[in-house]
Formats: sequence, C-alpha cells, structure tokens
Amino acid sequence: MDWWLVSLLSALVLCPLLPGLVNRVKAFFAGRSGPSLFQLYYDLFKLLKKGRVYSLTSCGLVGLSPWFSLGCVVVALLFMPLGMCDSPLRFTGDVILFLYLLVLSRLLMVLGALDAGTSFEGMGSSRKVHFSALSELVLLGAVVFLICLTGRMDLSGLLNSAGVASWGRYGVLLLLTSLGLYIVMLSECCRGPFGDPDTQLELAMIDEAMVLDYSGSDLAAIRYAASLKMWVFGSLFVMVLLPADLLDGFQGWLAYSSSIFATALSIGVIESVMARYRFKKIPQVLLAGFGLTLISLVFLLFFGGR
Repeated sequence: MDWWLVSLLSALVLCPLLPGLVNRVKAFFAGRSGPSLFQLYYDLFKLLKKGRVYSLTSCGLVGLSPWFSLGCVVVALLFMPLGMCDSPLRFTGDVILFLYLLVLSRLLMVLGALDAGTSFEGMGSSRKVHFSALSELVLLGAVVFLICLTGRMDLSGLLNSAGVASWGRYGVLLLLTSLGLYIVMLSECCRGPFGDPDTQLELAMIDEAMVLDYSGSDLAAIRYAASLKMWVFGSLFVMVLLPADLLDGFQGWLAYSSSIFATALSIGVIESVMARYRFKKIPQVLLAGFGLTLISLVFLLFFGGR
C-alpha cells in the first residue's frame, strides 16, 4: 500500500516529464538543444493563470469535458498496480471498469470538441473515433489473453501475474501482446508515426484539431491529461513484462518508474527516425496490433497446455 501510494504520487507529479523527455530526444536527433525537460510544467502554470474563451455555439459541454476527461483518467489510474504493488481498490472485474473509464475520457473530449461547433473539431473528432475503435480491439484482445494466461479478472492480478510468465514459457507471447499495447499507446497518445502533437497542418491533425478552441485552465487540463494518459498506457506496456514477484518495495518502484521513462525515450527515438504514417495506413497498423494479440491468444489456448 505504501509503495503503491508513492507510485501514484510519482505518476501524478512526474507525468509531465514524459512529453518533455520525448521532445528532448527528438531535439537530440535533430541536432538542436530543444525545450527544457520541464517545459510542460511551465506551460501548465502559465495556462492556469489565463482566462477561458468559449464558442457562442457551445451549450456548456466544451468547458466541462476537459475536467471530467481528466477525472476519468485519474480514476482509471487508481485501479492500476503501480510500482509492482496491487491496487488497494482492486476488485474482480475492475479491468472492465478501467477500460470503460478510458473510453469515457475519450468520449467526453470528442463531445466537447463537437460542442465547439467548428469544422476543425469535427474533423479531428471523426479521426479520433475511427482510430480509437480499432485501438479498443487491441486492448480487448490483450485483456482476454491476460485473463486466459493468469486466470484473474482484476487488473492488478492480470498485470502482476503476467510479468512472472515473461521469464518462462510464455515470454514470446507476452512480447507480442506488449507490442500490441505499445502500438495502442502510440495511437491513443497521438505520437509518431500515428500523429504529430506539434503539427499545425490540417491534413495531419488529430488530437490537435480537437483542442483548437480551448484556452486557459481548460487547455492546461487537456495537456496534463494527455501526459497522464501516456503514463497509464506506458504502465500497461511495462507491467506486462516486469516480474512482480522478483521486485518489490523500493526496487519495484525504481524498476517501474525507470521503465516508464525508458518507454518515453523509445517514443522519442521512433518519432525521430520514422515519418508520420498516412491516414489510410494507421488502421492497418492497429489491425496488425490486434493480430499480434490474437496470435498470442490462439497459441496460448491451443499450445499452452492450459
């Protein structure tokens, strides 16, 4: 419980470092000094001091959706086995609630973008919903695989018990599943090669198009929620592979946190060496991620001896 709480506070406080780390890696590959590692902290404090401007066509949802969306991500984080420790809020079937919270967070942002009443938000929302529907296939495939592997129905049991098997006969299957989760992380966080969070080109905008009409503290909530969501999906990726029974206490927290930042480093490398995919290629990659989880599930059921 103590180290889980430490890990939770670490996630809430350190998650803005992840986009900064990605940008520093990209700057290194480009031969530039790049922005500060703490740039998002500065931006958040600056945005919190500014006022908010709303569209005249809005019915009020545009001002509520960023905060409710952030709340959904925070609540979803509470059910995760942070720092190799089981969540004190875990219960059988909480993985379904976890997935629904992530979906609700995305849905609220889409509704808020549509409530702004502009064509850009509609374009970004359409693209986001399209890609997210395919991402959910990968997540469901990974969850079903982990349920069959561990026999557990709670998120803590799924992730902590799965890491043990990564050192045994199911290592290859877990690697395939984790790769599918990594693809989902890149897509849901709109990172390269699926998207570019820094672009202002209409033909390439996804998440950026959905937040063009936000300002002030609302935009701060959106930026913070995006970094926290990267931490959540990064946790899903690393916890599948980390052996929870071999690491606990400070070692578990250190391994968990280091793996999250290493994942951010890998995102920066990918964005530096790969160009953004064309939109018609993104569904193909997401379906490939679903195929990886499906292959893992089939091999587990028919050749796993369970």
